[in-house]
Amino acid sequence: MENRNNVTEFILHGLTQDKTVAKVYFSLFLVFYAIIILGNVLIIITINTSEQLNSPMYFFLSYLSFVDISYSTVTAPKLIYDLLVEKKTISFVGCIAQLFAGHFFGCAEIFLLTVMAYDHCIAICKPLHYTNIVNKHVCGWLVAASWVGGFVHSLVQTLLAIQLPFCGANEIDHFFCDVHPLLKLACTDTYIIGVIVAANSGVISLSCFVVLVVSYAVILVSLRTHSSEGRLKALYTCTSHITVVVLFFGPCIFIYMRPSTTFSADKMVSVFYIIMTPMLNPLIYTLRNEEVKNAMKKLWNRKVKRSEK
Repeated sequence: MENRNNVTEFILHGLTQDKTVAKVYFSLFLVFYAIIILGNVLIIITINTSEQLNSPMYFFLSYLSFVDISYSTVTAPKLIYDLLVEKKTISFVGCIAQLFAGHFFGCAEIFLLTVMAYDHCIAICKPLHYTNIVNKHVCGWLVAASWVGGFVHSLVQTLLAIQLPFCGANEIDHFFCDVHPLLKLACTDTYIIGVIVAANSGVISLSCFVVLVVSYAVILVSLRTHSSEGRLKALYTCTSHITVVVLFFGPCIFIYMRPSTTFSADKMVSVFYIIMTPMLNPLIYTLRNEEVKNAMKKLWNRKVKRSEK
């Protein structure tokens, strides 16, 4: 405990040391973060105010947008601010809080994407029984399970990190607090803890990935009995979700499903799933979904009519 008290704050190396590049990143990420907030808030409002978007798919999509906002907010504002300051610091408590929140919302998103794949599978393979199998009660429990799963995963990661002894080294070669960079600073052998951290993340990522693969394998087999029009419609619906899964799971698997090591590419890969994916999700789901676009148009027309009165 005395060793840990030697460190009260951490110094972040940030995304870049080049001031010119930092200013460019600042402008870009500020715009990206604004798009994340506006795009995902628009989806949440549209789904919750539209009578047409009342299916479980849109129920899950609204929660996915909420998780995206929360997940990016854990890290993006601090990253954007640090791009303009010389000394990038974060308190020990703030670092642990950021680690917990990041893993909580990140893992919740993984579970939610898996739930959405299950929803697509039931909708396509058992359309006549869909409303009975995936009813409002079941949807509520699935979302609650995603939150609980994210909390348990995050709690394990945080407890493993918080009990590490830090004897003086406090420079984190990253732009936010995460488990692997903290393991590098600990003044003790972290091999076993590193294995537990990788196993915790690996089991969740691998099990969810298996469920996703099985769900879409069942969908593909089921589509053989559908008409050409039905197959195209089903594939069109699933393509958006598959795109989001690849954009989020790919970087996460690269970062967390490996031993406790860090690579030079980690920072840019982290930027992708922390900022780029939450920004692209609303675009992917709206540009490829006529129902969402029509609901947004109706919402806009209602606001225009109200302003004209």
